[in-house]
Amino acid sequence: MSIFQSFMSTASVPYYRSYTRSLTSTHAIPVLTTTNNYHCCYDHYYSTRISAGTFNVVCCTTPVLATKNNHHCYYNCYSTKTSWRTNKIVSCQNKENAEGGHSSLSSALTLSHKNPQDVITSTDRVVDNGIKTTPTTTAIMPLLKPSDGIGIVSYLRGKNYLITGATGFLGKAFIEKILRTMDVGKIFLLIKAKDKEAAIHRLKTEILDSEIFKCLEQMHGDSFKAFMMTKLVPVAGNVCEPNLGMDPDTTNEISKDVDVIINSAGNTNFDERYDVALDINTRGPSRLLGFAKKCKKLGIFLHVSTAYVNGERQGLIMEKPFHVGQTIVGESVTSETPPVSIPVLDIVAEIELASNLKFCAHENEVTQKLKELGLERAKLFGWENTYVFTKAMGEMLINSMRGDIPIVIIRPTIIENPVIISYGKGQLSGFAVDPKAIVDVVPLDMVVNAFIAAIAKHGIAAKPGLNVYSIGSSTVNPIAFKDVFKFCCDHFTSFPLMDSQGKNIRVTEFKFFSSMDKFSSYISDEIAQGIGLMDAKISDSNLKSKLEMKCKNRAELIVHMAKLYKPYAFFRAR
Repeated sequence: MSIFQSFMSTASVPYYRSYTRSLTSTHAIPVLTTTNNYHCCYDHYYSTRISAGTFNVVCCTTPVLATKNNHHCYYNCYSTKTSWRTNKIVSCQNKENAEGGHSSLSSALTLSHKNPQDVITSTDRVVDNGIKTTPTTTAIMPLLKPSDGIGIVSYLRGKNYLITGATGFLGKAFIEKILRTMDVGKIFLLIKAKDKEAAIHRLKTEILDSEIFKCLEQMHGDSFKAFMMTKLVPVAGNVCEPNLGMDPDTTNEISKDVDVIINSAGNTNFDERYDVALDINTRGPSRLLGFAKKCKKLGIFLHVSTAYVNGERQGLIMEKPFHVGQTIVGESVTSETPPVSIPVLDIVAEIELASNLKFCAHENEVTQKLKELGLERAKLFGWENTYVFTKAMGEMLINSMRGDIPIVIIRPTIIENPVIISYGKGQLSGFAVDPKAIVDVVPLDMVVNAFIAAIAKHGIAAKPGLNVYSIGSSTVNPIAFKDVFKFCCDHFTSFPLMDSQGKNIRVTEFKFFSSMDKFSSYISDEIAQGIGLMDAKISDSNLKSKLEMKCKNRAELIVHMAKLYKPYAFFRAR
């Protein structure tokens, strides 16, 4: 069992809002189960998924026990026993599991009595809107008490953290999880700001006010902000500056206190200016690691990369670190291939190349030239775009200068996708993509759980070294693009987004295009029709010219995005 699977067996699932619905088979939705189909999970309100360290969808049909507040219920396929939970993962062990007749559930799921008064038995009724139903059990099932497992809670308890990229999607999710589930020490947040007051402002507006912290707010009530401000320490700084842009006093304080450093800062634009991407994705991690070497009691350094640093490598891809100068194009050359000149990757030379162009190109052309340079250099060495290329070079620098610090590199697949949001907003009704290709989307909470498990495992071991973990879903739970967009269509039809006038946005069935030419022609016509360019009544030549230019610019932007996504939209891999 991997550390990821181990953790998923013991961690608490993400918080979902409480909906009161009757516990009937109509409302019980089968979601995820273990690969051996022993543990079926149900959520009797309409959540799309329960993350219980389980993977395959099954079709159990009997809802069972619920808590008195009607929150959650689980069913075990191979037993009539049932179990319940509020915010903890629970399950029940059947006789066959206990005797080894089947692969038993994790030892973390061992039953122990706690708060039995909260459990509904056969004498209780779950009532909602006048509907009554009787649970199928006659026994009170106790709450599961997690075992020590790999020591996650004990290791993370009381630790102090330094986190970069805290205002980002992934950073906020990690902060929420550890504050909700563990008694940690201080969390220093490196926030890009001109001074401490500006950093505090960003903390309050971009973190504390985020929807993701609503569960914590409900837990702490009126003391929520006071609690958060005692735990979170905003630090004005920047991974693109020497000494991370911190003042000497702050540097000294953090270097004495911090136990864990997490680098989730990064620029994810596929076609970012080469100099900007190099500064954040390549040099940023090395600057942070340089600071890490000054930290007196640092136990672990975790760096967030991407699974796509592997490029279009063929065959089974192992979780191995990159070494300085290593290229994807160089790996494709064998004794059987024709002799070719392999470009040599020199990171220092790449930084100088981008810097020189910045000063040599005409001011009006600098941005476009640097974007083109990044894509050109990435493809020369075997990567698809500037983002994954600069992230790979960042990994190389970490490996070369890590010294005795225990390092973990996490490589998640796709956590968020702008194409789906554009579709829901009615801005994009089709795309150049192979409908049968597998899209590797991994839920955010699973990535965060992997963070926590890896930090604990390698923090406890305290051994110098670099460990790489790829976090994805396509091997155990593959899903094709056509299925993803069918689900999206169903979702946005049932729960439409609203436009600026408060009207529901209607989506149509998503269209797939096998070539860029077909997609380009389609999107141009769609935009022209949408902005009224097809209206024969337009007599004003100036207005028509403006609309034509607007149509052309929008179409070029979308087609450019499609070209950037092409390596992933047509890539047959998992």
